[in-house]
Amino acid sequence: MDTITIKDLEVRYCVGVPDAERERPQRLLLTLDLHHDFAPAVTRDDVRRTIDYFQVCQRLLCYGEGRHWRLIEKLAEDLAGLLLREFGAASVRVEVKKFIIPEAAYVSVTVERPPL
Repeated sequence: MDTITIKDLEVRYCVGVPDAERERPQRLLLTLDLHHDFAPAVTRDDVRRTIDYFQVCQRLLCYGEGRHWRLIEKLAEDLAGLLLREFGAASVRVEVKKFIIPEAAYVSVTVERPPL
């Protein structure tokens, strides 16, 4: 299976266990591995036969509008489902990095999901 990787896409979503943490969007970095068979796209040199990574990024940049999550684990799961449903990935790996602990570079969670 072939892979498209989007590394450290910067988004701003409202996420956090305390209410105060969810009041304003905060900076998160998303790393996505989207697994897909590139053969049909390569044969015809046609973006419609692969996953359009520009469209993925545009969708995720606005995905947090009007949404709130307590856990980055839930956010990662929601993102994985979206990528499988809306973009036809064969399987996905989603990492969400959060910058909430001053003594750590970041905290992250990763989920891997097979096809729906």
